[in-house]
Amino acid sequence: MARPLIVNAAITIPAAELGISYARSAGPGGQNVNKVNSKAILRWRVVDSPSLPEGVRQRFLAHFGSRITNDGEIVIAADEHREQPRNLTACYERLRAMILSVAKPPTRRVKTRPSRGAVERRIESKQRNSQKKQQRRGGFNAD
Repeated sequence: MARPLIVNAAITIPAAELGISYARSAGPGGQNVNKVNSKAILRWRVVDSPSLPEGVRQRFLAHFGSRITNDGEIVIAADEHREQPRNLTACYERLRAMILSVAKPPTRRVKTRPSRGAVERRIESKQRNSQKKQQRRGGFNAD
């Protein structure tokens, strides 16, 4: 019943890599909750997934490392809907959002130098503060 997860044009996770199980839900549904396995649990072994590019995998592990089990799996559960298929779709969407958040590499910071005017204003300000503090240092008058 698993389907492949299409993240974007470059990243698709095949259904064979995704493990799906169902459990009793604690969410909405009344008596239905006690009878039906409507909670969806999605497992994906991130550590050795060949469908994820290496750079994206490294960023994923760094960003979501606290959510990854000792076996290298990410476990996503959804039980906010009454129906099993909607909870499964919610799991897929959460995983997709997680991958998309780290898919684009962070932009590099370009070093810039302060303008000459900014440097001059900074130095003038420092000189004014220095003079102000020198004026405060008055000698002690023992009259």
